[in-house]
Amino acid sequence: MSNTRSSGMHIRVNPEIKAKVEPILSAIGLSFSDVFNLTLNQIYLKRRIPFELSSIQLTENGYTTDFEAELLSTSKKSHAAVANGARTYKSAADLRAALDSEEDDE
Repeated sequence: MSNTRSSGMHIRVNPEIKAKVEPILSAIGLSFSDVFNLTLNQIYLKRRIPFELSSIQLTENGYTTDFEAELLSTSKKSHAAVANGARTYKSAADLRAALDSEEDDE
């Protein structure tokens, strides 16, 4: 069994980003290996990626703003339809039976 302290890894990075980030890391005393190891440790500790991966903003309910607006709109339309006398069903089976019954009446 080997007694090594670290394991080698090769990664590909965008050379333009690397050139831009290198002086920043150097100024704060970190190497790319340091940042990579810090990131892996945070992933292990938090059990997730330790930073935002997307610019998409989610609502407090976890939906995109557009999807939540669509849900609310659909819900309002459904409530209005029921208030105006639309039939409701307790299950998909009840709906299917009503549709089958309408087909039989035709």
